[in-house]
Amino acid sequence: MIASWRFSALADRHRAMGSALEDWSGMGTAWSYDKDQTEEYLAIRTKAGVMDVSGLKKVHVIGPHAQYVIDKATTRNIEALKPGRSTYATMLDDRGKFIDDCVIYRMGPHSFMVVHGSGGGHEQLTRYAAGRNVVLTFDDDLHDISLQGPLAVDYLEQHVPGIRDVVYFSHIQTTLFGKPVMISRTGYTGERGYEIFCRRQDAPLIWDTIVAEGAGMGIIPTRFTTLDLLRAESYLLFFPYDNSEKYQFEDEPAGDTLWELGLEFTVSPGKTGFRGAEEHYRLKGKERFKIFGVKLEGTTPAPEGATLLQDGQPVGVVTMCMYSELNGHNVGIARMPVDCAVQGTPLAVLIDGQPVPCIAHTMPFYDPEKKRRTAKG
Repeated sequence: MIASWRFSALADRHRAMGSALEDWSGMGTAWSYDKDQTEEYLAIRTKAGVMDVSGLKKVHVIGPHAQYVIDKATTRNIEALKPGRSTYATMLDDRGKFIDDCVIYRMGPHSFMVVHGSGGGHEQLTRYAAGRNVVLTFDDDLHDISLQGPLAVDYLEQHVPGIRDVVYFSHIQTTLFGKPVMISRTGYTGERGYEIFCRRQDAPLIWDTIVAEGAGMGIIPTRFTTLDLLRAESYLLFFPYDNSEKYQFEDEPAGDTLWELGLEFTVSPGKTGFRGAEEHYRLKGKERFKIFGVKLEGTTPAPEGATLLQDGQPVGVVTMCMYSELNGHNVGIARMPVDCAVQGTPLAVLIDGQPVPCIAHTMPFYDPEKKRRTAKG
């Protein structure tokens, strides 16, 4: 907590459930609760879970030059984004290397909200806002309560008319329990889910009401780190925990390309002029490694940072792994040589000093056609 300079209005709720509030991106965040984490994972996969993700940074970009700032700072063609819709984007440095990802919400003709994680997103936006007719506001009053899982829509439709009509990556301005909110059809779980953006003063009421009313449906509070179990199945990267900022190269500075991370889809077709664009295109086909999946034998998941082996020799690292009794697989995300990143390549992972056989496997492992998160109606 000593490094924290941002504070959630829900901190006391997390402490009451046993959290020490570990620092993430400057905010004390619930990394642990006094209960079985598997229960939380199962709730989100089969019912729903409510999670405080207010540690995400919310930046309003408003003014006649707002679109210019977004266009220069991110990889998406924002001209095509309609008010009421959002898009997932990435940000690069001058070397064409990944520095952050974000969701961009278009609120109106000259108004956007950019929600990003612990990378350089705010600094990137500030860089291009300098000298322009635009205002940037870092908004920590705005809290983000995430309700994720197949029953999330069943719960919300009791309170929000038309919630079933809110399609994937869109948002509405409405009220919840009599309080003004923006509800976004987004999340980070691989399930149908919603993010509830609310004022700081309203966050405790909204959280408490969902927890109390949702209990009968099996909706429970979930810690932030339960996302690790969900993202390993659903191919959701988490900067810097899958990146060279943590797993450093031996002979060069940190920085991964979108081609290496499998995030090249975040560049709108034909877009140029964003920071790092020329280097991004030049680096295609020059991948030093690939992010790819691994599927392990047995039921013991590899620890974070476990060594990946080929023919007994270290070749990479498993960044996150999980075993799911629900889905019957032991799977993870790994950094591996390009020639290993082929479905079925035999590999092994060191667990407690012993090699455990695995194969390279395409991702996502769960709902590969993404039908659950994008479901309509």
